[in-house]
Amino acid sequence: MKKIGILFGQERSFPEAVIERINQKAEEGITAEAVKIDKIFQNVPLGYSVIIDRISQDVPFYRASLKNAATTGTAVINNPFWWSADEKFFNNALAEQIGVPVPKTALIPSRQHPTGTTGESFSNLTMPLDWDAIFEYTGFPAYMKPYDGGGWRDVYKLHDKEDFFDKHSGTEQLVMLLQEEIIFEEYFRCYCIGGKHVHIMQYDPRNPHHLRYAADGKAPDPKLLKTVEEYTLKLCQYLGYDFNTVEFAVRDGVPIAIDFCNPAPDADIKSVGQENFDWVVETTANYAIERAKAQIDGQDNLTWGEYIKASVAGKPLVAKAATKVAAKKVSATKPVAAKSAPEKAAPKPKKAAPKK
Repeated sequence: MKKIGILFGQERSFPEAVIERINQKAEEGITAEAVKIDKIFQNVPLGYSVIIDRISQDVPFYRASLKNAATTGTAVINNPFWWSADEKFFNNALAEQIGVPVPKTALIPSRQHPTGTTGESFSNLTMPLDWDAIFEYTGFPAYMKPYDGGGWRDVYKLHDKEDFFDKHSGTEQLVMLLQEEIIFEEYFRCYCIGGKHVHIMQYDPRNPHHLRYAADGKAPDPKLLKTVEEYTLKLCQYLGYDFNTVEFAVRDGVPIAIDFCNPAPDADIKSVGQENFDWVVETTANYAIERAKAQIDGQDNLTWGEYIKASVAGKPLVAKAATKVAAKKVSATKPVAAKSAPEKAAPKPKKAAPKK
């Protein structure tokens, strides 16, 4: 019997619905349950073919447990090794490399010294930083947020440099991003599951949390949706996330990726609404079953993105820039309408350029 486990924290509606849906499907030899851990020994399997991770970003014990499980053959969604290494500033740099528009973004060191360090630990920093160049690059208004944060925590809108220095003084040991403001006409949040299933949702981050998924605007342009879909697939395939959300702010008709490092994205029925909830539960259940059927004990069953694959193979990053659109189905909330893009074969790579 292959077991699919869901590891979760305070949330209830999504993990419970996924477990119920998988078991309703009654696939022969496959069952689902909440992960149960009573001990962790090195190199000893947890007994799950697949684990859907919804909480290890907040619980280091779980993150270490999932890495141990992965080494013994569990297919962990999402890859805990990559998730540990990834962060939003790198995401933006990678997006630019593969041709996805992103806001101008600068990395800002922490206001306070990290615990265990002194001023001598930062002897390579030129102090003061070239603030004038930084502010000219991003402009104002701008947003400041943690380089590896999430959940809209410690996010500030800044109106000028005085406002920046005032807010930054209270960020303590957080490493921050300073990012240009994108004045948008439309905004989308997109689920991407398995690097192939995309669900486009109209979204407005300016609304209260429970009203952000309200879709009462005009129907988006199908060509715009197609671009949003292609960018979503490209980003998730390069990063290697099995389950992610990608946000786009549309400025002058161009979708600009705002946030695409959400490997445990909001899927609560109270915030995303019934239609979006039903899609994400059904697609997650189907994908988890697919991964369980493909899982083989004793080997690596993790997803590794095109960035890692190109690096290991010693190939240029852009050699794999053609999006592997293997999507079986791309859906969107009303009034959005989008279809799956056809499968595209990656172009035959040219002779590799020297690695930079």
